[in-house]
Amino acid sequence: MATHVITGAGSGIGAAVARRLHARGDDLVLHARDAGRAKELAAEFPGARTLVGDLADPDRLSWAFSHQSLPDRVDSLLHVAGVVDLGRVGDLTPKSWRHQLNVNLVAPAELTRHLLPQLRASRGHVIFVNSGAGLAAHADWSAYAASKHGLKALADSLRAEEHASGVRVTSVYPGRTASPMQAKVHQQEGKDYDPSKWIDPESVATAIVMSLDLPRDAEVNDLTVRPGR
Repeated sequence: MATHVITGAGSGIGAAVARRLHARGDDLVLHARDAGRAKELAAEFPGARTLVGDLADPDRLSWAFSHQSLPDRVDSLLHVAGVVDLGRVGDLTPKSWRHQLNVNLVAPAELTRHLLPQLRASRGHVIFVNSGAGLAAHADWSAYAASKHGLKALADSLRAEEHASGVRVTSVYPGRTASPMQAKVHQQEGKDYDPSKWIDPESVATAIVMSLDLPRDAEVNDLTVRPGR
């Protein structure tokens, strides 16, 4: 039975992936930003363990984890959590830049660092849920796109470094997906939000689970998922 550590399991793509893996009987370790959120996730996914730490403050993750038990075995680490705050370069503040870079890039690097020994031991898999913004940046998306371009660099470097250890690394680049984050993006853009126009999180979850289940003789490095309508 595989053990998966998942960030962002409370909604959207992360929740869809967690439901898939939970339904088939895999062990889940669900990251939560605080104890209250951990309690909610534990109730939603009976039998799952939780790992508490604020991704917005990656400098304190080591302290947070030192007061908890990290899982002895990790077969996959799925970085799904993310934040977005649109704005023009001339308007974005350092606080907005730091928040997006911390949650979307620095915290995934730090969480990966803490769990690499377990991932090496299991010849595990790290999946970074990136974004189309990690491949191309557009007006008003500078900070978010920068964090996601950096996430691609993190994944590419990690793959090269850990290949000999048998650790597989996959970047997934979903297009616009129906989720609370997408509703926030539309609000920031001043547009009406119709979730039926965008990718269902379950479709992205299908692509992610496929990558996890691929036989050991192959590895998905980069996977782009785009709306089909």
